[in-house]
Amino acid sequence: MTSSVLLVAATRAEAADLPADLPLVVTGIGKTPAAVAVTRALLAYADPASVHVVNLGTAGALRPGVTGLHVPSEVVNHDLNADAIRTLGYDPGERIALDAPDGPVLASGDVFVTDPAVRDRLAAEAHLVDMEGYAVAYAARALGARVTLVKHVSDGADDTAWDWPTQVAASARALGRWCAEHRDGWG
Repeated sequence: MTSSVLLVAATRAEAADLPADLPLVVTGIGKTPAAVAVTRALLAYADPASVHVVNLGTAGALRPGVTGLHVPSEVVNHDLNADAIRTLGYDPGERIALDAPDGPVLASGDVFVTDPAVRDRLAAEAHLVDMEGYAVAYAARALGARVTLVKHVSDGADDTAWDWPTQVAASARALGRWCAEHRDGWG
């Protein structure tokens, strides 16, 4: 079975340098728009399980020294009260293991992290933070698709996050270069 590639980005700015000849879904910001957009896009394929979803976007660094481009090994839904749900006897499924065994952990949630206290709390379990990765991975996995997350650090998940609009172009170039280098293997 041949695998199709579906590129996914939250914003057009993050996708600015991605290959124009590949299908692209721009989801919008946050977990709900991302999950809906990826689900809708995958259901347009005859066999969603034959699709490799590649989510490319920016992320905040939760720890000092974390810079550049990363392919996470795990993504965690950080704004879900997972312990309380487990106490009720349900598995919240807040962690998704990915196919990059040596990558960092990505925390994903609907919080635009600019507060150092929030950053430090998240840093206890993750290296990076974004707003869509978990939803993209969840939707792709639910439909049997392979998924890879590729994140470029745009800020320090603190006051520097407010500079995202001026930093996103550099991240878009790095994400475009990654695509050019990996488009034959996507891993």
